[in-house]
Amino acid sequence: MFHRGIAWIWLGVALIWLAIPQQSSAQMTWQEKHDRAVAAELDVDSQEIVALEKETAHALSLNNASFFARVYADDYQGTAATGEFRDRNALVSSIEHSTARYSAFVVTNISVRIYGPTAVVTCTWSTRGVQDGRNFARQYRVIHVYVNNRAGGWRVIAGQETMLPG
Repeated sequence: MFHRGIAWIWLGVALIWLAIPQQSSAQMTWQEKHDRAVAAELDVDSQEIVALEKETAHALSLNNASFFARVYADDYQGTAATGEFRDRNALVSSIEHSTARYSAFVVTNISVRIYGPTAVVTCTWSTRGVQDGRNFARQYRVIHVYVNNRAGGWRVIAGQETMLPG
């Protein structure tokens, strides 16, 4: 009885599989192949950018300025949570001279939108630590704009941090 039930299940699966139209890659149009390839590339690029955002949080948690000299473009322009304008040199200097010591620096809610060689990323930074002898816990909404020059990969060209109330 048990074996007969399994046979019916397999027969049902086979009938469903046969009812679904199968399309081999040879039957796909050039446009369909192109669209699949682009989607796969976007997925890889999105994963790479998410990894860079996580590396950014890790580098900030360690006050590691060398990461920013490597990943941020020479002509980077950004706005700190204080409203202060920072080019890449000012950003690197502020990280090198930071008195903040982080016990936690977590990046969440990462959203990546890719437009050709440009990507716009939004995320949330949640931080905790000690600065100038005082404990702090802060949250920021962050936006980064990346450009992919293919030769050197994704580089941050612009950014803004907004400290959230509370």
